[in-house]
Amino acid sequence: MRTDKEPSLHDEAARAGWLYYVGGMTQDQIAHELGVSRQRAQRLVSRAMAEGLIHVRLNHDIGACLDLEAALTDHFGLSRCRVAPSLGPARDPSLAIAPAAAAELERYLRRPEPQVIAFGTGRALRAMAEQSASIEARQHRIVSLVGNIAPDGSATLYDVIRSVAEKVKARYYPMPVPVISDTPEDRAFFMHLRLVQTVFELAQQADVTFVGVGQMGDDAPLFVDGFVSPETLGELQALGAAGEIVSWVYNDRGEYIESPRNALVGGVRVEAGRAKPVIAVAAGANKVRAIRAAIVGRIVNELVTDDSTAAALLGRG
Repeated sequence: MRTDKEPSLHDEAARAGWLYYVGGMTQDQIAHELGVSRQRAQRLVSRAMAEGLIHVRLNHDIGACLDLEAALTDHFGLSRCRVAPSLGPARDPSLAIAPAAAAELERYLRRPEPQVIAFGTGRALRAMAEQSASIEARQHRIVSLVGNIAPDGSATLYDVIRSVAEKVKARYYPMPVPVISDTPEDRAFFMHLRLVQTVFELAQQADVTFVGVGQMGDDAPLFVDGFVSPETLGELQALGAAGEIVSWVYNDRGEYIESPRNALVGGVRVEAGRAKPVIAVAAGANKVRAIRAAIVGRIVNELVTDDSTAAALLGRG
């Protein structure tokens, strides 16, 4: 049994291969990231290929990542956890976790029995969808948890259900309402439409749910993507907003905030304590607070993240 915490040569080669093939780094950048010479970085990348560690995805479990998976599962009582090697602070963490998240998705897509698979939105889920394999699985149904209409009337940028459904040739069910309605009356009208109720009820019955996690700092995706004004963001922050999942905002205890803004969200709120898998796909230093709150509040019960985020969640960062 492995007891040391130092990376093995296999670990170093796997990380170098990950940075090169997934992160798109040059050998000079890899050398700087790993603290080795350029020649050693080149040898590590070559070793990763020669030993079959790199195909389309990393075919090696880095020891430190396995340790973090076990620690997160034990500390937070998660049902399942997957930790991918990070690509460094200057890189989009969605790229690091997308292959691992895609592998989790494919576990369900390959099941012969029909599954209802529900999705939130966001950059991390879109990256996951792009990395997932084309698997013909017509028996499944793909459903959205949240509306797909942005405030300006356009389709939302990070809706993933169509791309997943097209890859698996399955039926998919978008939530045909605005992400945020203008008034409670508008929201009630949309949510009482028969077709919307059909999608809503299907999403509530999902066998597995994949969600992104949004931070609620000044860089909140809800604000950046135009779903809340600066004033509304400030009001939510004053109420203790820690994160959001499919636009529903919650505090550090993972409890949804009672606010006029939350009352306008079009779609399914992921309730705490679900028995079926609710998989958060999220990473990044700015998301640590939001991820921790979602886990503590039992909004999610599984996690796909990177090693830097995992360490921060455990207080090791």
